[in-house]
Amino acid sequence: MNHFPLSVSIPLASLKPGERATFLQFDSGRGVMGRLIALGFTPGAEVRITQNHGRGPLLVAVRGTYVAIGRGEAEKIFVRRAAA
Repeated sequence: MNHFPLSVSIPLASLKPGERATFLQFDSGRGVMGRLIALGFTPGAEVRITQNHGRGPLLVAVRGTYVAIGRGEAEKIFVRRAAA
């Protein structure tokens, strides 16, 4: 379901703490997709990684809210890294 070039679209789980990105799309089922949309993951939303230890859940700021995302889900959320 990836509609963006691989050079643009990266999994959320690959970002380091402090990095910002723009949400692009999901690669998951309707249940997970509905939950993430309700949490603020909509096209164009800016996300900021506040915690990513390389294993376990990530803590992400999206639309003024902090959200814990499981690593498996974070691998299916595709973003575009913000320009430095």
